[in-house]
Amino acid sequence: MPFYEWRRSKHESVPMAEKADFIALRLSPLRTQKAHTMQKQRVFSGIQPSGNLTVGNYLGALKNWVAIQKEYENYFCIVDLHAITVPQDPKILRQKIREVAAIYFAVGLDPEHCVIFRQSKVPEHTELAWLLNCIARFGELSRMTQFKDKTQKGGADSASAGLFDYPVLMAADVLLYNAHLVPVGDDQRQHLELMRTLARRFNHTYGETFVVPEAMIPPTGARVMGLDDPTMKMSKSSPAPAHYVAILDEPDTIRKKIRRAKTDSGSGITATDDKPAIRNLLDIYSAMSGKTISALEAEYEGKGYGDLKKDLGEVVVEGLAPIRTRALELLDDPGELDSILDSGAERAKKVASSILRDAQTKMGVD
Repeated sequence: MPFYEWRRSKHESVPMAEKADFIALRLSPLRTQKAHTMQKQRVFSGIQPSGNLTVGNYLGALKNWVAIQKEYENYFCIVDLHAITVPQDPKILRQKIREVAAIYFAVGLDPEHCVIFRQSKVPEHTELAWLLNCIARFGELSRMTQFKDKTQKGGADSASAGLFDYPVLMAADVLLYNAHLVPVGDDQRQHLELMRTLARRFNHTYGETFVVPEAMIPPTGARVMGLDDPTMKMSKSSPAPAHYVAILDEPDTIRKKIRRAKTDSGSGITATDDKPAIRNLLDIYSAMSGKTISALEAEYEGKGYGDLKKDLGEVVVEGLAPIRTRALELLDDPGELDSILDSGAERAKKVASSILRDAQTKMGVD
């Protein structure tokens, strides 16, 4: 069957997909969508195709994207140009791009309600980035804390110019679609402020051109920390597999990772500041199951950490199973995945090219 047609097959456990209304992914142009989305605010967000998408990416971003996809005009991108600011194996990168796409669709993102595409297939992103480079300030980029964090080990002298400059490309990603809202975590707020500054500066210098985007605070979400270090946000690029639970991990691997997750001293199962590791496990449990933290604390009163980890492992396995199954099915037909991404890129270009031309005209380089 075409990969974008949903049906029950031999895999019967599909509650997550059904809940997300992942019934069909149609490739035909959506004429009726224009009428319905003209008054909707635009949302832009993206994920780099590096490392392995984790339960943190699911709970902190993807799950929320699915929840809002019918309420906004959405542009969800695979930001592969950001990925190459550090060295990548080309063969693995191509594989990871398709993997991210498959997960996007498997969690329930539907091309009827959002434009899903590869950043590198819309060259307007890099063209606008150069225009914005010419109004950005070196000092502004020098103050970006993420650049400082990422160059702590190797030093700034060994970092690529792309790594230093990628906040400008990130600004271009958003401003190119005149997005009103950008879902961001705490670690990206500084970059959002830079894109707001660049939009205002361009508008002041050349005339009203760009929407000044706002941060989008999701109605629900979880900041998932590392299983091996609850003081660090779970990273899909961590070299330590024990740090994260990947969406495509085997069920037994998930159970094993959670069973070995770091815990705190003492024995009480409470989400308190002196128990960051247990609080992280409870946050994941709550986000995956829908149970409140207080309800979980009551449920595990008098029980041990082993009981919590055993149950949490099953909750995570059950929650990710239909996503993993569907993603692997989609990856069996990479040609179809590439086709739907190309279709999304064509839709994105129609908006991006118009806004880029306006900016070029304002600057006198049309």
